[in-house]
Amino acid sequence: MPKKDDKFTVTLKKAHIEWGTHRHTSTRGLIYGEGYIQISSENATAFDIYMSNKVGANTEYTCNSSDGTLKNVILKASGSQGANLEYAKQFQGSGNLKALGDWYHAINAQVGDKIKVLFTSPTDITLSKV
Repeated sequence: MPKKDDKFTVTLKKAHIEWGTHRHTSTRGLIYGEGYIQISSENATAFDIYMSNKVGANTEYTCNSSDGTLKNVILKASGSQGANLEYAKQFQGSGNLKALGDWYHAINAQVGDKIKVLFTSPTDITLSKV
């Protein structure tokens, strides 16, 4: 589980900002406005960010943004990576896949922008465009 002041930075790619439309799958139709934050394998293992395959793991985090747009939004650690497929590979809105896409729109996020993920507690995150 992450500790207070753990942090990492992600460089945004088109897939992060346009998750619902920039896809390589035909499992569902296009959905505009979805977004996610990538969690690298290195960060997932360093900070013990697990997804639901890990029994007893916390998978939900309360998220705020430094600009005030996101307020107590629940993000879910999801996707799977690692040898046992226990580590998460992304943060997404829990029950709302547009939560981060809406934030990206509000901050005018562009491909190449950097997003800092700061853990303010083991279960709380602050996001900042840097």
